[in-house]
Amino acid sequence: MAETTRTEITKENTEFYDRVLLYRAVAFFVHTKWAQVRDIPRNGGTNVIKFRRYGNLTAATTALTEGQTPTGSQLSITDVSATVAQYGDYITITDRIDYESKDPVLTEAAEILGDQMGDTLDQLTRDVLAAGTVVQYGGNATSRVTVDSTDLIDATEVKIAVRTLKNAKARKVTRMINASTGIATEPVNAAYIGIVHPNTTYDLKDETGWVPVEKYASTMQVMEGEVGKLDEVRFVESTNCKVFSGAGASSIDVYATLIVGADAYGITRISGEAVRNIIKPLGSAGTADPLEQRATSGWKVTFVAKILNDAFMVRIEHAVSA
Repeated sequence: MAETTRTEITKENTEFYDRVLLYRAVAFFVHTKWAQVRDIPRNGGTNVIKFRRYGNLTAATTALTEGQTPTGSQLSITDVSATVAQYGDYITITDRIDYESKDPVLTEAAEILGDQMGDTLDQLTRDVLAAGTVVQYGGNATSRVTVDSTDLIDATEVKIAVRTLKNAKARKVTRMINASTGIATEPVNAAYIGIVHPNTTYDLKDETGWVPVEKYASTMQVMEGEVGKLDEVRFVESTNCKVFSGAGASSIDVYATLIVGADAYGITRISGEAVRNIIKPLGSAGTADPLEQRATSGWKVTFVAKILNDAFMVRIEHAVSA
């Protein structure tokens, strides 16, 4: 079967072709879903947001002495600042495409651009999370460069990550960002969240204790992209998971599985500028397009992702089965 790929849509010929557009392979965009969402007010005079975290006070286990005022405690404050940046892209559609093509070009273009935007924000967030400081290595590895083909992820590694999060007093995730709005949240059954590559899921399915989604209790809400659970972690799959190409022993790829607790990271935008779909119709460029030959459709977003508490997130670096 012959396939034709073009970077521009040229004049359509008279050959018949199926009007049903082919499915586009896109990843599940999951890395932004468990973030705190805080926006910067529009016209606020800044593109920087400051997240503030107050430290816990030590338990007051010493009895008070009658008539004596205790020393008291001081608040511990940690500020985490993040600066939003703009991202975007566009495509050009000519007048000939508009009147010759049998496809709904503008509609399809908007969907493709939407996928690109989601992919962009997902990868930006992934790269921030993959730089977290709490890391463990699969099997007998002690660093990324020592991960070899036998250092796979298993149930023990998952339980170690859970223990790490619990000792850090990381709470389980109970809410995620609603995919339809990108802002509002919706409740989920409490668990730590694992973000895994399909190649990692392949190995986890062999582990004792793995429960695939089809065997969940009927009351268990299944999240988009969720593939199963192990110990106290629910796993969501994405081909966008971080892979350190050729970084392991003998230049093997090292996969990063993230185990995330609540409030580990945040994302922010400028209110009203979160996402914009910008369409410039034929002739809108004035004298720059005197014959009304070019229209454009694009997107622009202001965005930043930031780790708020490294201790609430564990990155497991490991190999996968061949």
